Formats: sequence, structure tokens, C-alpha cells
Amino acid sequence: MTTQAISEAQLHALADGVLPEEQRAAIDAHLRAHPEDAARVNAWREQNRQLRALFDPVLDEAVPPALRQAALPAAANGAWRRPAMQAAAAIVLLIAGGAGGWLLRGGDGTSASASPLTLARSAAIAHAVYTPEVRHPVEVGAAQEAHLVQWLSKRLGTQLQPPALSPLGYHLIGGRLLPGDGDGPVAQFMYEDGGGKRLTLYVAKERAGRQETAFRYTQEKDLSVFYWIDGQLGYALSASLPKRELGKIADAVYAQLEQAR
Repeated sequence: MTTQAISEAQLHALADGVLPEEQRAAIDAHLRAHPEDAARVNAWREQNRQLRALFDPVLDEAVPPALRQAALPAAANGAWRRPAMQAAAAIVLLIAGGAGGWLLRGGDGTSASASPLTLARSAAIAHAVYTPEVRHPVEVGAAQEAHLVQWLSKRLGTQLQPPALSPLGYHLIGGRLLPGDGDGPVAQFMYEDGGGKRLTLYVAKERAGRQETAFRYTQEKDLSVFYWIDGQLGYALSASLPKRELGKIADAVYAQLEQAR
């Protein structure tokens, strides 16, 4: 008797909770025989959990009056005026607000400016997506640190140097190149402590002329983010750590980056 091959799409469907019930027994048997696939499914489930933890609270927030007004088609001479354009604009605004609304609340109660807001939002999403990965958390491992630094520096067009965080209990496990939000690619460096807890440093090239910003802090559930802009680079340090603990690490990162300039 031949056994039907299990596809990656089926594994993703299981992790997402949409696998047809009649396929469940075969998938469960496959996972018992292939622990590496079981680890992948568990990692995807954790990614889903972290993304829901980040963005589900937005569903309970009231829709801003201006957004509700924008979604209403205006009547002109008894006809609907550009309803498709208005609906599309409302959807875009809702997506932008949903993905980043929680980041509008700075740690000091002030509103973040547009560029730091985008930086922190993108860093938080990248952290939630890649830190749960078991087999491929990074593109290039720390064993090839020299190559990693040279590659990412070339792609961002500036010299990068991942901070040494071993005195704080974290060692570099590697990094990856990620798409940016209009200003070119970004770099993500990932660190891990002895207990397997991970933190990420997200580095993005900022537009010329940006003013330097002080540290900003935001938190949603257990994910904390310190972010700042220094010259032409924006930085965001993300981890599931208390504010005080992550703040000490952010201070050390900032000090090392300043010393390397």
C-alpha cells in the first residue's frame, strides 16, 4: 500500500486551523514520524499566536470618526460620487491603522512621527514572524559573521556592525535581509540567550534630512520595542522582555553604535 505524500500546504493548513477533518489522522501520523515537520508546524502556530497578540486588539478599537466619514459615499446630484474610490481609501486607511495603531501610543504618551512609527511597526512584525522559526530563524548564521556584515552593509549602502551583547547574556545567531518600506532594504540581526529567548535589532536606511530622535518605547502584550533614528539609520530593538530590562540592552546597543561611528 502506498502512502500519500504530505504537502507543505497541508502542514500550513494544520497550523492555521483550516485543515479538513478527514485529513487530520494522516497528518498526525506524519508528524509523529517526522519530528522536524512537527517542529515547523509548532513554529508556524507560534507565529500566528504572536501576530494575533499584536493586532487582534485593534479589532476592538473604535473606528475614528474621520475614517467612518471617508467610508461614506457622498451624494452629488442624486448620484453616488466615486463610491469605489472612497471604499478603497477607507480599506487602505483601515489596514494602515490596524497594523500600526497600537504603535501610535509612545511610551511617554506622545505620538510618534510617521517615520519612527513605520520603523517600529515593521520591526515588530519582522520579530513576530522570524523569532519563532526553529530551522531557519536567520539567512546567514553567526559562524559567517564577517560575510553577513559585509553583505548587509553593501545592500544598505552603509557600514553596519552588530553590537556585542554577550556581557548581557545574548549571543548573535545571525541575520537576514528584509524588504523595506520605500527606502530600500533593511537588516535584521537576531540574538539569543541561554534559555532560548530571542531579541532582534532591525536596521533601516532613513531618508536624508531626517532629524535625530530620542528613544521611543512601545509595548503590546509581552512584546516590547525601543526605537530611534540616528543620522541616516533607524534602529528598533524588539523582545518579549519588561521595559526596564530591554531598556538596559537598548542603552548598550546605542553606546556601541555611537562608539563605532
